Amino acid sequence: MRMLTGGESHGPAVVAIIDGVPAMLPVSAAHIDRDLARRQVGHGRGARMRIEQDHVRILSGVRHGRTMGSPLTLLVENLDHEKWKDVMSAEPVPGSDSRAETKPRPGHGDMAGMLKYWTMDARDILERASARETAARVAAGAVARVLLAELGVNVRSRVLAVGPVAVEPADMAGEEEYLRADADPMRCSDSAASGRMVEEVDRAAGDGDSLGGLFEVAVFGAPPGLGSHAQSDRRLDARLCAAFASIPAIKGVEIGDGFGLAGVRGSGAHDELFFEAGRGLYRKTNRAGGIEAGMSNGEPIVVRAAMKPIPTLASPLATVDLALLNAARAFKERADVCAVPAASVVGEAVAALVIADAAQEKFGGDSLGEMKRNLAGYLDQIGDLWKRR
Repeated sequence: MRMLTGGESHGPAVVAIIDGVPAMLPVSAAHIDRDLARRQVGHGRGARMRIEQDHVRILSGVRHGRTMGSPLTLLVENLDHEKWKDVMSAEPVPGSDSRAETKPRPGHGDMAGMLKYWTMDARDILERASARETAARVAAGAVARVLLAELGVNVRSRVLAVGPVAVEPADMAGEEEYLRADADPMRCSDSAASGRMVEEVDRAAGDGDSLGGLFEVAVFGAPPGLGSHAQSDRRLDARLCAAFASIPAIKGVEIGDGFGLAGVRGSGAHDELFFEAGRGLYRKTNRAGGIEAGMSNGEPIVVRAAMKPIPTLASPLATVDLALLNAARAFKERADVCAVPAASVVGEAVAALVIADAAQEKFGGDSLGEMKRNLAGYLDQIGDLWKRR
């Protein structure tokens, strides 16, 4: 499976094209819209989320509610574009140079992009660098989730920290803990911690500041053997880390206990194997996060990502006006105070796309039925040693 996105934050729409989706997969706009709505929730979102009511239009690849094996084209309109038609016009607009944004925001892609593409208008960069692009990825990820569900695989997420408020992730957490997060304003499964997170967001908003945090994505039901040890670009952990690091504002990614494993001895870092007749191979811990040597090992796949605070602030930081080369304050753009809950939903989407791609690689077929038969044959082959849970 391959995926590309296009579109700018205040342009007419964002678009995703997905190739490699098997035929006969049931896909509906309503299912995709549910994930798009989940991406817009969370205490601390900005005014943009009150404007956009994201709905997908399926332009190709689906007929009568089922995929055809051809590329899917998914379009999500930007309702805010109505106010930005002149600014984002594809045709020249007289006087547009006078509205150029020349004061790059520290922490955003403005300065590096202005130098790389030799433009004196940060809008040429920020419109594509914006996290609005993730709406297209969430739409594509929703399709991948449908495919994974047909294979008995579910992708969940929860927020573990916002600013200084954090909860300790429990080893071997069950799927029900993640399901509780969807009903919470911070997408945290610990209601007491969630209340403290809300208070912290409100304090940051009052100070004209922003907050980052930590979220966790878990994949349940993935069989052992997805990915490969044979080449670096086929290692499942490498693919997941790259996908998560590609989400705007993500500055750190770990699989399982990740960075924590650097501070313990080997005897306390690895997940011992046990066997019972009828149960097969199993483990009592999941420090590896479900991946060893680039391959899934049958335990839940657990990925954590650290999101930095959003760089657009109500109280702008110091910068340099690149047109005048004098000290200035960064320009202000409408933004969130905290988007960690939304980022956790984006994390689900990119994880689903990676796992679905790896599943197509191992069990691939031109139709859903063929793929499911291939998976069933593989599970039967390893059934005496590994039981699905």
